[in-house]
Amino acid sequence: MAYKAGLKHIDSIAELGPGDSLGIGLCAILSGCKTYYGLDAKAHANTERNRTILDELVTLFRRREPIPDIKEFPNVSPVLEDYSFPSYILTDELLNKSLQSERILAIHKALINPRHVNAIHISYIAPWEQASLDESAGKLDMVFSQAVMEHVEKVYETYRSLNRYLRPGGLMSHAIDYKSHGYTCDWNGHWTLSEFTWRILKGNRPYLINRLAHSDHIEALGKAGFQIISEIKKRDQILPRESLASNFLSFTEDDLRTSGAFIQAVKPLAGVGNSF
Repeated sequence: MAYKAGLKHIDSIAELGPGDSLGIGLCAILSGCKTYYGLDAKAHANTERNRTILDELVTLFRRREPIPDIKEFPNVSPVLEDYSFPSYILTDELLNKSLQSERILAIHKALINPRHVNAIHISYIAPWEQASLDESAGKLDMVFSQAVMEHVEKVYETYRSLNRYLRPGGLMSHAIDYKSHGYTCDWNGHWTLSEFTWRILKGNRPYLINRLAHSDHIEALGKAGFQIISEIKKRDQILPRESLASNFLSFTEDDLRTSGAFIQAVKPLAGVGNSF
């Protein structure tokens, strides 16, 4: 159902775990957003590569190119009902302003020097947990991630931090992949490995995957002060319960079938209940 409470134009966003490409954030800027924060655990981004990506995105936006569909990216979810360019949102009037040559130049300058350039602000922060983001506390309109939260060790603490940066009524969106990421033959084989075996597999890596189930994230989001407004689950083959490691025996059948999810949540407005 559509979210109604606190809906307004999105001017400021943050992306958790953008990696080496700020492409989604740049799409938001080209769509009229003014402020973007890329929050990474470790620095990956390359400025010159992202300037090239920006130029390619400008061309796609000016052509009103359709969204790449499941034929081009069959593993990307959720599946959309319509992959045509979203002209009902990104109108010609909006794009004529957001794609002005002077504004594109300002975006390039903001990529080179993370500061406000003609009302454009782009900042890539790594490691973000050690940075001071007090200037953004209670101000961001939206926070999102794509296949990141399954790698985060302190899930509740992360959701809580993101809650602090969002304004009341601000939105959060996460695509989460619960699969084994190739560490076992079966998509859900990581839930059959004991904690000891998993520690050996992880070795000295700073992070791997946290092996949490869908309900763990939903619970953490609730404790962090969010209200869930949408869940789209991807279902897959279930494991026999007797094959689970002891620390996963409490998983529900729904958890065992859920190999991925797209979750949207909101930081409630003060004094406003569910209005979805």
